[in-house]
Amino acid sequence: MKNNKLFAIVGALFLSASLAAGAQVVVRIGPPPPPVEVIPVVPHPGWVWQPGFHRWNGFRYVWFPGRYVRPPFFGARWIPGHWRPGPGGYVWIPGHWLR
Repeated sequence: MKNNKLFAIVGALFLSASLAAGAQVVVRIGPPPPPVEVIPVVPHPGWVWQPGFHRWNGFRYVWFPGRYVRPPFFGARWIPGHWRPGPGGYVWIPGHWLR
């Protein structure tokens, strides 16, 4: 039991260090299907809906629900992040803004 906790802590530290360094994390299993999100009424004119996504926490996928955000510049378009299948598994492609 003690070894499992130590392994979990070391794994989480390695994952956070890899993400901070800009390394890609490859997950061997694909994410589950996203739950159906009910999109609320836009809180402010011009705000954009960013859909929810599954994030890998080192052990399993965790759902982060969607939200409204103010675009960083006029005419900005949000491109959602997604998991791209590749040779070794799935790689997270972060969402980003387009002009």
